Amino acid sequence: MSIIAVYNIKGGVGKTATSVNLAYLSSRHGHKTLLCDMDPQGSASFYFRIRAAKKFNSKKLLKGGKHIEENIKGTDFPSLDMLPADFSYRNIDIALDDFKKSNQRLSKVLQPLQSEYEQIFLDCPPNITLLSENIFFAADYILVPVIPTTLSLLSLKQLFDFLEKIGHSRDKVLIFFSMAEKRKKMHIEMMQAMQNKTGVLQAVIPYSADVERMGVYRQPVNAAMPGSVAATAYEKLWDEISVYLAS
Repeated sequence: MSIIAVYNIKGGVGKTATSVNLAYLSSRHGHKTLLCDMDPQGSASFYFRIRAAKKFNSKKLLKGGKHIEENIKGTDFPSLDMLPADFSYRNIDIALDDFKKSNQRLSKVLQPLQSEYEQIFLDCPPNITLLSENIFFAADYILVPVIPTTLSLLSLKQLFDFLEKIGHSRDKVLIFFSMAEKRKKMHIEMMQAMQNKTGVLQAVIPYSADVERMGVYRQPVNAAMPGSVAATAYEKLWDEISVYLAS
C-alpha cells in the first residue's frame, strides 16, 4: 500500500487534475484506490460530483475511525472511492494543534485505511503549513507537478529546504513537468536542464484545453477523452509512477 501526496507550494500548477487522473488510472488498472481531497476548495470533490456530509468537518477528519469510514463515498468508477473535502479544512491547522504529535496525526488517521486500499492519493492545498508537515510525514511519495519556469525552481528549493529542516529525505519527492508548452523557449530549456536530475520523471503533461474541460465533463480526462494528448500523457505518468510503487 502506498500513499501518494500530490503537492506543490504554488497553486495553479495542476495538482488536482493530476490527483484525479492518477487516482482514476490506478483504479482502472485494478487497484483499490482512495482519493482524499485535502483542499478546502474541494475541486477534486467537484470533479467527481461528491459533497461532504453536512456533519463532516476537519475535526471529525482528525478524529479518524468511523468518522472517516462513514464519509468515504463511492465514485462512478469501479474500485475508486473518495473522501471529499469540507470548507472547514481552511482551519485544519488550528484543529491539528490540539493533538499530541500534531505533525503525525494524519498518518495515524490514514493507517487503518491501508488494509483496505492499495493506493491512497492526497490532493493537497498549496503553501507550507502544519497540514503540509502532516502530509509529508504520511506520504510514501510526494509527487510535485512543476511548470517549467524559474519561479518553480525556487518553490522546489523551498520544499527541499523544509523537508531537510523537519528531517525528511528528498528521496520521496518525484517531480514532473506540468502545463508545459513546447512552443515556449523557456519551458523547453528548463525541461532539458532538469531531465536527468534525480527524481525528475520523463512524462510531461502539456498545457491543454482538454484538461480544463474536466470541469465541464466533471470526469477525469482519461475517462471523458481517453484518446486525447493529455490522457496519453497521464497514462505515461502513471506508468512511470507505477514502477516506484511496485519497488
